[in-house]
Amino acid sequence: MEPRRNSAASAQHVPSLGHGGGSGAGSILNTILVVLLIITSIVASAYLAIRIASSTSNGGAVKGKQYQALFLTNGQVYFGHLGGINNGYVKLTDIYYLQVQQAVQPADAKKDSAANPNVSLAKLGSELHGPEDVMYVSREQVLFWENLKEDGKVAQAIKDYKTNGNNK
Repeated sequence: MEPRRNSAASAQHVPSLGHGGGSGAGSILNTILVVLLIITSIVASAYLAIRIASSTSNGGAVKGKQYQALFLTNGQVYFGHLGGINNGYVKLTDIYYLQVQQAVQPADAKKDSAANPNVSLAKLGSELHGPEDVMYVSREQVLFWENLKEDGKVAQAIKDYKTNGNNK
């Protein structure tokens, strides 16, 4: 019987693998979880940084000092300064658009009034609903945009409008 007591006494001194002072399987699992959490945080931070950088950058396609023509899926074209481009919207400021004015009943029925419509440049903001001079357009509605040359007809008309304060 004496050997039994010795084996029981010696069993009390064996440390438990799952609950003991920082070593064993539980400690290894905790270390793995912490490492995975750190790796996940780094990957998520890098992804977020790349998304932010790509959403605020247009790759130099928009020349900030020039005007841009923004072509929409509904056939409308706006002219202004394009900026604030992201995956959802584009922002257009200092906005102009073309107005086509035709007589309802031409004075001479033999003339084709559609051949010579009166086209003028209009500044956004004078409409009945009084919009501010900024527009946020869904990227889904944008077909494309172009930078306008400073000596082009629209850019010159905008310059004249700003100089003279009226449509040309």
